[in-house]
Amino acid sequence: MIFDILTLFPEICRRYCETSILGRAAAAELITVRLTDIRDFAHDRHRTVDDAPYGGGNGMVMMAPPLVEAVESLPEIPPAPVILLSPRGRVFDQAAARDFSRLPRLILVCGRYEGVDDRFRRLKVDQELSLGDFVLSGGELAALAVVEAVSRLIPGVLGGAQSARRDSFSDGLLEHPHYTRPPEYRGLAVPEVLLSGNHAAIERWRREQSLLATQRRRPDLLKRAKLEPADQETLAELPGPEDD
Repeated sequence: MIFDILTLFPEICRRYCETSILGRAAAAELITVRLTDIRDFAHDRHRTVDDAPYGGGNGMVMMAPPLVEAVESLPEIPPAPVILLSPRGRVFDQAAARDFSRLPRLILVCGRYEGVDDRFRRLKVDQELSLGDFVLSGGELAALAVVEAVSRLIPGVLGGAQSARRDSFSDGLLEHPHYTRPPEYRGLAVPEVLLSGNHAAIERWRREQSLLATQRRRPDLLKRAKLEPADQETLAELPGPEDD
């Protein structure tokens, strides 16, 4: 899969994408991350890409021409949606990551300053995405979050075939607790079921713990989670927060 990231700070994105899982996925040619410096499409020797907003107000606004021309400089094949990272956008979630992972390519545009000239949005943007109800200085962190979340769902990127399927939100629930060595640390022991070798019992325990964590921390997720009748029975039997 190809990710085109348009940014004023390509070096920030490059270093992250060359590290850990993304770096290995790129080396294995499972993903390709291409970086475009929006300043390369400025029209003056100072490489200016922003200006004061019409109508007055604080801050600066990214100009439409460099953004439009940066998008138009990209290859047209394979076709890809142009996504603007913006606090005005739809909140990015695992369902969106799953949908994007089925595409051959994404174009991610990182905004900065007070925002972008709305004519760029009207001319080139197919979708706006946000990480949540808070404001960042730019879209780079959001773009990298999208790249990583989507890449994890591409076959072969993660070491285990089941790894992505067990992640939090993959089935609408939070993930179960994890433990590794040592078996006891500062008076806290690993649950005995995980040491039993009984894989059916382990799977039941993990499912119960996933349901319990979701019920206590994100009960809103249960309304749209994929629950079996056995899950409903488990939820009815689980202790409430006051019993923890």
